[in-house]
Amino acid sequence: MIPIVMLAAALGCPPLAPCPLLDPASRPPTDPIATSVARPDTVHRRAKAVEVSDFYELRLRVHRYASYATIPLFVAQTVAGNELLQADKSGAPKPGWASGVHSVGAAGLGVLFTLNTVTGAWNLWDSRHDSVGRTKRIIHSVLLLAADGGFALAGSSGGGDAAESQAARNRHRDIAYAAMGTALAGYSVMLVGGH
Repeated sequence: MIPIVMLAAALGCPPLAPCPLLDPASRPPTDPIATSVARPDTVHRRAKAVEVSDFYELRLRVHRYASYATIPLFVAQTVAGNELLQADKSGAPKPGWASGVHSVGAAGLGVLFTLNTVTGAWNLWDSRHDSVGRTKRIIHSVLLLAADGGFALAGSSGGGDAAESQAARNRHRDIAYAAMGTALAGYSVMLVGGH
């Protein structure tokens, strides 16, 4: 009995109290399988449920379809705009179809970008407490808001000066291409990783 008391004193255990170092339940397990099993008093954190409004899914669906419709409009705007630029450079008459397509396409892009801005901002606000995918949503939002500004600038630069100056027409084209590129980068952020 004396050797056990001396051992307990050497290990720093108070006399007549259970020594945690000698208690087998308090020792770390040496079995690799036992080390992978959590102790029964371990608390597992559950994923926090995020509640969004009933219309979140509807707005998301509208947002996606409007985004899909935007890409063909980019193509139509590029083709029609390039036809108008080539006609201006060569002095040939502007094709009537190109003027019409470019005007209707600009109006269509304005409507779709307004719709996507409203639905996207609303869903971004609705999902503000959801940390899953938040970085992608923020990057997507910033890029698309920058594209909104670019298209607004392209629209305002395509007016009076562009009708009379090749430099103004080129500036209009460059701003529109930069806005399209920014929008496509914003789309690709959401497509990567399956969002």
